[in-house]
Order: sequence, then structure tokens, then C-alpha cells
Amino acid sequence: MSNPVPNSNASATASSAERANFQTLDSDVAVSPNTSSDVNLDVILDVSVTLSMEVGRTRIPIRNLLQLNQGSVVELEREAGEPLDVYVNGTLVAHGEVVVVNEKFGIRLTDVISPAERIRRLR
Repeated sequence: MSNPVPNSNASATASSAERANFQTLDSDVAVSPNTSSDVNLDVILDVSVTLSMEVGRTRIPIRNLLQLNQGSVVELEREAGEPLDVYVNGTLVAHGEVVVVNEKFGIRLTDVISPAERIRRLR
């Protein structure tokens, strides 16, 4: 790490500074974000993401939270029979319904959020 330049030398340093020169990019070399032929997704295919389903939510005062015990029932804001929300790394990507597969819970996707809609929701 370099030491900061003292104020007394600031004018000398500024006068010896040179303008940065950058190479001009050719338009035929630039990659457009819409050209799928140039995109290689192989580098990210093995990256793990967290997939989670949300049954519902509610807000309760801490007083009520501290009174919860085994057998307590917490009412959620979501109606019975409504589709679950499916999240990937905390971003809503789909809705679905609970199914049982080989004695394990699963989810059948009933609606997948379009990439354009996912980006709009991030803003």
C-alpha cells in the first residue's frame, strides 16, 4: 500500500500526471448481450443455488412469539389451496403446489415468472 501524498506536493504531482489512453473497441468485436451463440453457460452449470418454497407469512408481536409452544397454531396470511411461492436464492421465480413423490414432499410448478418480470421486481 502506498503512502498518501502530502498536500505540499499535491501541485507537483498533479502537473506530472499524464492523461490515460484507452484502446478503441471495434464494433464488430463487441459482444451484444442478446447473442446467445457467444454465451458459454458451461462455466456456471455446476454452481449450487438455494431453492426454497414458502407456504405463507405472518407478523406477530414478540409477546405472542414468546408464548408459542408445542401444539401452538400460527395463522398465515395465505389462503388454503393458494399456490406456494418458489424462490431461488431469495428471488421469486415460480408458484406451485405441493405433491408427494416417493414419500417425500415435492412441488409441481404451476406458473414460472418470466425473466423480464423477475428483473422488473428487483428494481
